[in-house]
Amino acid sequence: MKQAPLLTRDYRTITYVSGPLVFVSNVKGASFGEMVRIFLKDGEERTGQVLDISEDLAVVQVFEGTRGIDTEVTKVRFTGEPARINVSIDMLGRVFSGVGKARDGGPEIIPDAILDIAGTPINPSARDKPADFIQTGMSTIDGLNTLVRGQKLPIFSGSGLPANKLAAQIARQAKVLGEGEQFAVVFVAMGITHKEASFFMRDFESTGALERVVFFMNLADDPTVERIAAPRCGLTVAEYLAFTHNLHVLVILTDMINYCEALREISTAREEVPGRRGYPGYMYTDLASIYERAGRLKGKSGSITQIPILTMPDDDITHPVPDLTGYITEGQIVLSRDLFRRGADPPVDALPCLSRLMNLGIGPGKTREDHRGVADQLYASYAYGRDLRRLVAIVGEEALTELDKKYLKFADEIEKRFITQGDEDRSIEKTLSTAWDLFAILPEDELKRIKKEYIAKYHPAHREPGR
Repeated sequence: MKQAPLLTRDYRTITYVSGPLVFVSNVKGASFGEMVRIFLKDGEERTGQVLDISEDLAVVQVFEGTRGIDTEVTKVRFTGEPARINVSIDMLGRVFSGVGKARDGGPEIIPDAILDIAGTPINPSARDKPADFIQTGMSTIDGLNTLVRGQKLPIFSGSGLPANKLAAQIARQAKVLGEGEQFAVVFVAMGITHKEASFFMRDFESTGALERVVFFMNLADDPTVERIAAPRCGLTVAEYLAFTHNLHVLVILTDMINYCEALREISTAREEVPGRRGYPGYMYTDLASIYERAGRLKGKSGSITQIPILTMPDDDITHPVPDLTGYITEGQIVLSRDLFRRGADPPVDALPCLSRLMNLGIGPGKTREDHRGVADQLYASYAYGRDLRRLVAIVGEEALTELDKKYLKFADEIEKRFITQGDEDRSIEKTLSTAWDLFAILPEDELKRIKKEYIAKYHPAHREPGR
């Protein structure tokens, strides 16, 4: 049975304009999230979405900005439809704006489906437990903070640190171990500069990764409200690829601080009561509506894994955005300014990093039986070596014992040989082998977190020649 078309309603009752918002009075029957078409005096058409309804007043956010809108003659048409995006498998290899319009000079997508960007809520009982190891090729992630298929693992960066380089490297290297299957990547860039956009395009094109990437690009000079829609459009495409075409999808969202700044700007324009540092009080819920769209579903072979990236203002990990993100997600990867200054690439600070689902994705049949013990020993020995550095700054290296000097050397070597890897794509075997080579710096009886049979099997002192 053919569905009857929705009735549209036209109004010329814009009372005032504030930032990216227009306020329309005497509106009847409008609903939250409804899409709006706006017709300017010169014939230009723009798109908007209902943000708030109170009595007969509707607040509409305009995706293309409000410049040139005349409160006397501009016509606002309420369509009765939610925000939707055209989706197709042909989106792989293409570049789009934050709202899904072609941005690469190619034709618009012929849709296989038209989906609501808010997504469909997932019944918790339908979720499948993440349990498959993802090899990113980065030792600090694979070895110490393992990413698992269906997980959401954010990267906390500071201004000027190479988080985007790390994101691009993960995007081109990520694969499921054993299956040898590469991920389809949905890359959502929000509020980035033209220089950053050029970097991502060059990287994806030169490495051939673009053919498996759906790239949503919202530049810093694009409309603010488009930033609100961009991650939802990206995740809707990811859900389509994962649960309709059974692909493993890696979603990278950068930069979430730009998203939250857009949220704050719109909240201010709506004259809402601010929360912490001026951000809206509902920011936790809003972020959760994005992050919780990662995961796996029972009966479906596809999956969505998320890596949100956010720049911490003043390197403050207690700032509201990283703070709330840490509550919702399953760990964090933290970049260090100190390691960056010392030449580490990538400058991942292993000690404050965490992957809460790591134990589900490592061990026999997934990575290797010694993985857990190796990770624990690396953490413990590196932490002790870092503590000794602070002690040396006070008492001098002459006050250290011979064993302490070995731990100090261990801390230096782990940063040079394990953390720093440049553009190298390391297998999990290479990562664990590098860790064992580092353990050779320490006496065997100091390896207290690794089972003796694993020491006998993997320690360089016990390896057979040629192994």
